[in-house]
Amino acid sequence: MAGPRIVVVADERELGRRAAAHALSTLEETLAHRDRAHLALTGGSTAVLLYRAITGSPARDRVDWTRVELWWGDDRFVPFDHPDSNVHLVQETLLAPPEGIAVPVGNIHPFPIPEAEATGEGPAWCAARYARQLTELVPLDQDGLPVFDLVLLGVGPDGHFLSCFPGSPLVDAPAPPICAGVPAPTTAAPHIPRVTLSPRVTEVARDVLVMAGGTGKAAVMADVLGGPRDPRRLPSQIAARGGATWILDAAAAAMLPADLPGREDLPGGAG
Repeated sequence: MAGPRIVVVADERELGRRAAAHALSTLEETLAHRDRAHLALTGGSTAVLLYRAITGSPARDRVDWTRVELWWGDDRFVPFDHPDSNVHLVQETLLAPPEGIAVPVGNIHPFPIPEAEATGEGPAWCAARYARQLTELVPLDQDGLPVFDLVLLGVGPDGHFLSCFPGSPLVDAPAPPICAGVPAPTTAAPHIPRVTLSPRVTEVARDVLVMAGGTGKAAVMADVLGGPRDPRRLPSQIAARGGATWILDAAAAAMLPADLPGREDLPGGAG
């Protein structure tokens, strides 16, 4: 089975720049052929690099942001103004004026966490509501899964992606839901309940971009990309699919084999 393109760059700054160029190019190409572009956002330190690079890129103005719909791949079950909220992260790094991207409010679709909290409901209710919204607004494949034009992802030090952690039943359940509530994880901080898209959405997305940077990700990158396939233990291997692009800085790629299939070292990017 074909694997991903693995791009190795010099440092985290270049990681952000290359990831921004990829994301902006995908959105521009999508809007050249479709009325709307559906983008699933991510959180984490590499997302900060990406979003700041997008706001600073001249290419941002080639994207018609009034036709881009923003979704979240996952989030912590906390208020939007909480520092652990992925909504808060996006607002502060991608959307905040004066440099932020001008996306219409009606195009921004976070998990309905405030509604859940206001009615005394939990992550499962929140996930079900989000799934309903997705099926109403995002094109669906033959199995009823939403087909995003681009899914942005990071990888945790335990090999998780989205809020799909090692041992998650979402990995190999016969028919997992589009979205799910997730108990507070024990293998990754912060230890807060989550809401997440199913990992299956990454299998049907038109484009998938995975980012990893820093020495702290070197061992897990070697395991995920260079080790035996075991998504139950390393869920992010699901995103190591044909057509996906993984962008790593040299520190994160330091333990990967130089001859790893799909690896492409850009000038200054080799470990």
